[in-house]
Amino acid sequence: MQIIKNLRNYLLEDEFQIRILNGKVNVVNYDSIGHFDSNKVMLKYERGTAVITGNHLVVSKLLTDEVLVTGDIKNIELR
Repeated sequence: MQIIKNLRNYLLEDEFQIRILNGKVNVVNYDSIGHFDSNKVMLKYERGTAVITGNHLVVSKLLTDEVLVTGDIKNIELR
């Protein structure tokens, strides 16, 4: 039964997650984009706001529940 539970959790992933990659930040299950420009991206989620700051930031991937921010990322703050 654990295999089924793990598969269900993987397929129905609903938790807010931030994955930090080399020069990229992948955010999953956010609610809305509060603001974005080349220096700051603000993503609202159920418990607050995630603020990504840096230089030359670009929203490279934008889906209903996932966003990929690339650029010279300096800071990630959860408010």
